[in-house]
Amino acid sequence: MQALCRVARRLYSTQPPERAASALPKLAAAARDASTPMAVRERRERKRAHLKPPSDSDLSSSEFSRYRRALAKGELMDQRGRDMTEAEWLDALNERRTRLRGLKVTTKDGEKELQVVGQRIYLPNIIFRMVRNHTPTGKPYNPYEATFRIPMSVTKTDVRSYLSAVYGVKTTYIRTANYFSPLYRKYNGAKTTRAYRTYKRAVVGLVDPFYYPQAMEDMTAEDRKNRMNWLNEKFALDALKRWRRHELVRTSMSGSKNWRFTGHLRRDKILKAVARNRTRMMREVEDVKEEMAEKRSQGVPIFSDSRSRLRSSKRKGGPLTN
Repeated sequence: MQALCRVARRLYSTQPPERAASALPKLAAAARDASTPMAVRERRERKRAHLKPPSDSDLSSSEFSRYRRALAKGELMDQRGRDMTEAEWLDALNERRTRLRGLKVTTKDGEKELQVVGQRIYLPNIIFRMVRNHTPTGKPYNPYEATFRIPMSVTKTDVRSYLSAVYGVKTTYIRTANYFSPLYRKYNGAKTTRAYRTYKRAVVGLVDPFYYPQAMEDMTAEDRKNRMNWLNEKFALDALKRWRRHELVRTSMSGSKNWRFTGHLRRDKILKAVARNRTRMMREVEDVKEEMAEKRSQGVPIFSDSRSRLRSSKRKGGPLTN
């Protein structure tokens, strides 16, 4: 009987662990672990082997430590005296993580209802600017991560609530970093900052992958041409660029003496225009020379003046008399 119990215990221990319903996909979990700060990864590597989660576990290193600590304290025991499994504990943890903040359950007239604790914001005026993830050279793009530039006053809770309420995006982690604008010297010697260089960067982990539009340098020649044609058709980028350059030259050179705008800004374009005008002038000179040579051969006066002809006709008619 004891041998049969040992065999049953061995079979039970070799069964794969129960997988949590809210566990992340393997690729999303790998992206989460890869985006962990370097100091945290080094601290986890120094842990002993028995303190690290198994390879088939859905828990991260920090979650595994929290689970073992709560299990040792007896905080995971239910009413039947049974401890929660890793899958059950992870589902409860993810349910708490994805809860809507700013709400609490109150009892009124014996019925439970949700009460808004925070302040509701209608039509928020904050701007979330999505940018491309930082990808080192030779590394693939991480689709389970998104990067935003947000105002300095926005918190991680605001980011999670905004993405969930507006776009229905589920997040796994949010890491933020503040960037401050360097000092720039003005024309009068004073130092100032630039508003667009001061922002907060939020790196958000995603449950579902999101592939950022392909970069221009990664496209084929035909796709790049079609993309540029679409941009010029919708936003007139080339015309806008020419207008900006023309305005820059006009405003900076309009006060110069004897200056006129010719329509050319680049040096190569100016030299081509000068060479074209010179060629046209030389061609006109050659045409005049050929015409003069032809008239000289025919005995026709080369230059004729209407006034000289009028004086000669008057001289032939004699003096006028009353």
